[in-house]
Amino acid sequence: MRSDRTRRARNVGIKRDIKSAVKAFFAKPSAKALSAAQSELDTAVKKNLIKKNTASRRKAGLAKAAKAAGVKPGATAKKPAATKTAEKKSATKATTKKPATKTVAAKKPAAKKAPAKKPTTKKAEK
Repeated sequence: MRSDRTRRARNVGIKRDIKSAVKAFFAKPSAKALSAAQSELDTAVKKNLIKKNTASRRKAGLAKAAKAAGVKPGATAKKPAATKTAEKKSATKATTKKPATKTVAAKKPAAKKAPAKKPTTKKAEK
């Protein structure tokens, strides 16, 4: 019974979070509110509180409402800091590379080789 109380408290809390996030989205539709509501649904699936298809259906309804309200899903989403550092590293690598010294025009096209002939096999004499 003690473990049931603990689980129930967790489940009620997650369901309350879902309801409040969805209500916040419908009260003032925005990309941030949509993301928060979808995240709460994903958390509930991860905790086995609701089924995957139920969450998918609810997220589809949220997306439909967002489209009707003119909210673009990724409009205010910022890139994580990890990708920014990766972009900086790739940019520095690209600028530090040495230019190619060989010219393309100096390269001659390779001549086609004739196909190799198959060796003939001797027939066994009878």
